[in-house]
Amino acid sequence: MLLPFSLLFVGAVLTLNGLWMLNRISDKEIVIINLAVSVTTGTVALMGMAEASTPATVKAAALTLLFTLTYFWVAVNRLTGSDGRGLGWFSLFVAVSVLPEAAGTLRHAPDAMTVWLGLCWACWAGLWFLHFLVLAIRRPMERATAIATLSSGILTAWLPALAMLYGGARPF
Repeated sequence: MLLPFSLLFVGAVLTLNGLWMLNRISDKEIVIINLAVSVTTGTVALMGMAEASTPATVKAAALTLLFTLTYFWVAVNRLTGSDGRGLGWFSLFVAVSVLPEAAGTLRHAPDAMTVWLGLCWACWAGLWFLHFLVLAIRRPMERATAIATLSSGILTAWLPALAMLYGGARPF
């Protein structure tokens, strides 16, 4: 299963994007991790699509591609100097699109790990919504969004990936 693999890289990009938003990493340098993770998660999603045989496996690939496009778009914006409004509106689209995943996962959670996954989807929806507010609506919430991005990277992706990779938790 590629979930721990994908989560490790999502943890890296969210953590580093949070640091970048706090002006700890330059615009040009942040491109590298965003491109690398977009290629990594895009490959995982395409592998999943190639093997998809149920609506659930198609949905998993589609949801992964939402992450992929987000990171690719961040990289392109940094390379082109775009202001991010398009990414902001896309972030609203993603936030709304993943809310049913959060609700459904929490509603049907048979164990603590599945509850954790549902809460992660809710956190990611909230994070994408914050990016919508900052980028598209221009709300002055950059620092709060940066801290949410950094925290989300560590708590919803990096640490869980490490736990799964080293046997402390079972992947879904």
